[in-house]
Amino acid sequence: MNPESTLNLLKASLPDGKLPSSFGVYFKNTLVALCHALEDHLLQIGEATGEKPLVLVTFQQGKWYLQEADRYFEIAKLCHHIAISAVPDSGFSEHPTGQLDNVSLINLEPSDGLVEEWNLLIVAPGYRAMVLCQELSESEYLVNAKPTIDTERKFYGLWTFEQTIVDQTAEILINRFRKYNLELGDRLWEYYQNITATPNPTFPDLSTVVSRIVTYLQSSQQELISVNRQNRQLWQWEGQAKRVSRNLSANKLQALLRMAQQVDKRDPFNPCASLQVAALCETIGQILDLPTLKLRRLKLAGLLHRIGLASAPPEVFLKTPEEMDEATQKFWRDRASISGRLLESMPELTVVQKVVNHHLENWDGSGVPDGQKGEQINIQARILGLVSYFQELTQPRGSRPALTLTDALNECQKYSGTRFDPALVNSLATVIRLTEVGLMQLPTQPTQLPNIWLEESTNPANQ
Repeated sequence: MNPESTLNLLKASLPDGKLPSSFGVYFKNTLVALCHALEDHLLQIGEATGEKPLVLVTFQQGKWYLQEADRYFEIAKLCHHIAISAVPDSGFSEHPTGQLDNVSLINLEPSDGLVEEWNLLIVAPGYRAMVLCQELSESEYLVNAKPTIDTERKFYGLWTFEQTIVDQTAEILINRFRKYNLELGDRLWEYYQNITATPNPTFPDLSTVVSRIVTYLQSSQQELISVNRQNRQLWQWEGQAKRVSRNLSANKLQALLRMAQQVDKRDPFNPCASLQVAALCETIGQILDLPTLKLRRLKLAGLLHRIGLASAPPEVFLKTPEEMDEATQKFWRDRASISGRLLESMPELTVVQKVVNHHLENWDGSGVPDGQKGEQINIQARILGLVSYFQELTQPRGSRPALTLTDALNECQKYSGTRFDPALVNSLATVIRLTEVGLMQLPTQPTQLPNIWLEESTNPANQ
């Protein structure tokens, strides 16, 4: 990857030198899908919220399409300003969008590494969003493997809603734009400063845009497979389809798992929550002799149960519920429902979605979201609710220190028959007692961990 690319400059600027877990290799049509998802979100909420974001766009090698230019004409109506960088012969300056007062064009020099990038940054008062990509160089493709189909061109890239990372990238791009137009660079910096200084007492629910991303990713994957089917023998297509599933976050489940990983990475006190919850859920399920399919769904629910915290304010990860302000407490109370809405974007996960959505129901009917009681609550949801509470207690949070396994179990036992299923509390007690006497070891990750998590150790962003 080009050492002067925005991706590399971002990596160098981050304290730990690590890019988000969404970093990977993407096909071109996946990038188009990701950008469309973020653009559609902007179009949908723009009029409703009145927010006027700053949008920074780079079109790789000036490949601008008429339908995209028309699309940005509508987007510009909802933005404070849009800065578009592309090579001079992109044809954009002749399009009506390029004539708008709040649209600035930056004509890139052919030698500038930006011509090999495809970027979309949205800096809004209430949220941040970004797709950041750099096409592979000739030497980075395998021998004789450079694609002949445009949609199969490959890019290093990432997508994220994390405010600090998007803001850092915005500063990098604005500084790169300055060499072309110092006055524009100063104006973009002023717009950026005004937006980032805007107080935002409410925290956005990004479930809509995440659902749209997942839908677009699935559509782009199916489109690519369709193209391949028309252009290759069946055995060739099957090999390509496997590579698509392996290498792209165009797979819906991969997109969701990556987001769950990002949530854990945001939590300095409990960065392995999803893994540990999934592992202990699996152990409890095995003790109860749950069928294999139910075990798999329970394990997946454990990995995804915190996904609703993707857009949570930092205080959620730094304070106990008692220490949170009212707005943050509401976000915390609604976390299961927000996670459930995100998982609705994947119909294949309907059962898992219900487990996650109802894991905060209480045995006595006092829980959320539906006040289900006793056996009305799905057994997997009951297990997940108990295990997630127990695991949380074993890690520090705000002013509360981490509890020992015994003390955390005692806290759970206090709620036996009210919040938690007494039989499940007994099963948890069995596991903890066996652990304490050395007859078993508390699991730290589930069996058959999804490849997304396994990629963590080999991801170029982490080397």
